[in-house]
Amino acid sequence: MNGTSDTNAAQCPLPHRPEGETITLAHGEGGRLTRQLIRRTILPRMRNPWLEPLGDAAILAACPERIVVTTDAFVVSPLFFPGGDIGRLSVYGTVNDLAVAGARPQWLSLSLILEEGLAIATLERVLDSVAAAAERTGVTIVTGDTKVVPRGAADGLFITTTGVGVLAEPAWAGPLAIEPGDVIVVSGPIGRHGMAVLAARHGLELEPPPSSDCAPLNEAVEGLRRRGVPVRALRDATRGGVAAVLHEWADASGVSFELDEAAVPVTPEVRGACELLGLDPLHVANEGTMLIAVEPAGVEDCLEALREVSVTRDPAVIGRAMKRTLAPVVVRRVLGREQPLDEPLGAPLPRIC
Repeated sequence: MNGTSDTNAAQCPLPHRPEGETITLAHGEGGRLTRQLIRRTILPRMRNPWLEPLGDAAILAACPERIVVTTDAFVVSPLFFPGGDIGRLSVYGTVNDLAVAGARPQWLSLSLILEEGLAIATLERVLDSVAAAAERTGVTIVTGDTKVVPRGAADGLFITTTGVGVLAEPAWAGPLAIEPGDVIVVSGPIGRHGMAVLAARHGLELEPPPSSDCAPLNEAVEGLRRRGVPVRALRDATRGGVAAVLHEWADASGVSFELDEAAVPVTPEVRGACELLGLDPLHVANEGTMLIAVEPAGVEDCLEALREVSVTRDPAVIGRAMKRTLAPVVVRRVLGREQPLDEPLGAPLPRIC
């Protein structure tokens, strides 16, 4: 976190903070307040041998396997929403990107952009979520940075991450390998994250309120691998939702996809909110739900593997790949009418991650 080590300070328990204490510009200037913020607030929650020296970089052991790297930025508003918060989201989002790429997540960097006036109690709450999410997924936060910007420049708190993982062998082929007849499986109900953030941001008094699916997918991906499921491609359906993923796959593979709307799992609260607001759940973002393209012979093994993991306990077959048609993606609506599923041109709600 770009400070200097202090063995005695690093061993102290979390100190009591005066109520109402906030971030100031001086916390980002590299002096005493910066060191205090790192030692008292950040390091005690993340402590490990790589991070404790507080150097400018972490020295990691050489790895003979192929390395997978991803990077992401998190600017969600509000910082806390039903089912998650920006801290949990930053870890799970990065881990999921590695997992669906076929990697076993190992290390994360964490950079914090703090706005002047942010309550330190809020920062502590976010960091507690970061630490819990890292522990749950088995990743280690090995380096990072902290900057402070003037009031009004960052909407409280932004987080950027870089994730590093080791590619598991054999690697899955990816969307280029999808063929007509392959089956599309979704790991759970869709649209939960986008609707949870929308409702929280705009104060929609929905009952019950939508809750985000913000969760890690690495355990479910490992389950697919252990069972030897013949996976063609995996993707977490974040911004743009299921529709965006299938359009990307159609471009890469040269096939088209047919969806059965009646088979797509949607919770009652998400369905009700989408109907109220005129949104299609297929376009709404997720943060713990993935699409899997699988060979037909492996569908039952795929479903069984997903059901063994709490995060993906309600999977469903929602469609299939077919020879290329005029429309990259078509959906058979509940009333039986087939229509092209448009690719999202923009998000129905910005800043959902």
